[in-house]
Amino acid sequence: MFQQTSYLATADGARLAYHRQDAQTKAQGILILCHGLAEHAGRYQAFAEFMAALGFHVYAHDHRGHGQTRTKDTPQGRFALRSGVEKVVDDVKTMRDFALANHPDLPVILFGHSMGGLIALRTATTYPDRFQGLAIWNSNFNLGLSGRFARIVLSIERALKGSDVPSAILPRATFEAWGKAIPNHRTLFDWLSCDAAEVDRYIADPLCGFSASISLWLDVMEMATRTAIPDRLARLPRDLPIHLVGGGEDPATNKADATRWLGQTLKKAGLNDITMTIYPSMRHETLNEIGRDDAMADFARWTFHAVEADLIHSISA
Repeated sequence: MFQQTSYLATADGARLAYHRQDAQTKAQGILILCHGLAEHAGRYQAFAEFMAALGFHVYAHDHRGHGQTRTKDTPQGRFALRSGVEKVVDDVKTMRDFALANHPDLPVILFGHSMGGLIALRTATTYPDRFQGLAIWNSNFNLGLSGRFARIVLSIERALKGSDVPSAILPRATFEAWGKAIPNHRTLFDWLSCDAAEVDRYIADPLCGFSASISLWLDVMEMATRTAIPDRLARLPRDLPIHLVGGGEDPATNKADATRWLGQTLKKAGLNDITMTIYPSMRHETLNEIGRDDAMADFARWTFHAVEADLIHSISA
């Protein structure tokens, strides 16, 4: 866990809780981290320290309704009363602008894990000229008929119960089903990692594993089903470096089939600088998996490629 939490005010009055790890050597760039559903940015300290040692200023904030970020209309488990997707996207841009003001003229790489990957791609397609690299790990944009069905179920639940209460259906269809999909599972959170100690840390963390509201699930479904689509992807620079990661034993992404689908979809959209790695034995949380050091090293090599690509682009421009 990070030792210190800072706060950044947003235009609509929110106080974003964030953690910062400054580069420990000559600065190469800025890394903005987006965490997943029902967790928080504090879990990314080891990754932040690793990247800071290589020359990256790292900023990781708690999304609304997660960790220590709260607003007047954002209890735990909800982005916002209204316009939740737009608000969490603008929060990422706010963190990006704040980081760049602290470290001018550096390339900015946006990283997202799981739900954070949904937010990262949504942000990049909303502000396509603000990032020089995009990393999407363990995210599922290929929900197909199940995604449409989930939206219908959530809409019915909202009509019957309101949007601020936990969904009774989605946890069973996601977290619980993924847990049961792991052979001989020890806990229902074994789908996160093969590392039992990391699973136990997640379970013991009071800021992890909470029940998401119907509102939050609807916002997640909006990003999952309406972001990796041609109209939005067409906004991205064709040569934007993109880094995709999946786990071959991750039930949340159909054993990385969703990662492969995203890679193919990006290529069809004309993106031409895509790196994709599937780690065969890993589950959902690559950064908390057995073999995480290799995954971080692979990512570090890609970041230097992204920084070099940005430099070449700047010179040619």
